[in-house]
Amino acid sequence: MPNSTKSQTKVVGTTIDAMIKEGKALGRIWKQTNSLKDTTKASGFDTRLGKLLQQLKASAPVDSGQISRQTLTTHGVHVIDRRRRSEALWFVENEVECREFIAKSKKGFTSLTALQRAMRDASKEAEAPTAKAEPVEATPTKVEPSNVGQSTPVSKQVVFDKLVKVCNANGIDMLELAEMIIDHSTAPTVTEVAA
Repeated sequence: MPNSTKSQTKVVGTTIDAMIKEGKALGRIWKQTNSLKDTTKASGFDTRLGKLLQQLKASAPVDSGQISRQTLTTHGVHVIDRRRRSEALWFVENEVECREFIAKSKKGFTSLTALQRAMRDASKEAEAPTAKAEPVEATPTKVEPSNVGQSTPVSKQVVFDKLVKVCNANGIDMLELAEMIIDHSTAPTVTEVAA
């Protein structure tokens, strides 16, 4: 009987007991860490917390995609501020880009919040010159009718690009969103159901 219990506690190559132990250790030390350089090392607090949360998220029910409060409490990370948990998960999910940005940056960052803000601002600045690069005509060759108050159609690519940016900025899984769009487009409309 004990063998069947052990096989049920296996989750993604690690045991639940090991994850609980890691969560409780993180819960004890989370207020003691202040240096971003230390917390983002391979054995640093934010990296460890993010990896644990990534494992818990992977083992969460597919329909919610969120870690339940009960799971957070069981693993001892419920005492860690939710924003810190979110930032740690974001860091681990974007670790390569974050480390490249930190390496290229001339200033140091004191927190993941500051790093997120700087990366968001840098991406906005990178987009701004492309929008301003369009040539401006000095004098119009013909008088065009006013289109004040009229909206111009938006291309699929523009909608897609904005959707990707919103999903990335808010940590939304693009595949789940795509499934929702497909479900919405294949769902019968009210008039089809009535007919």
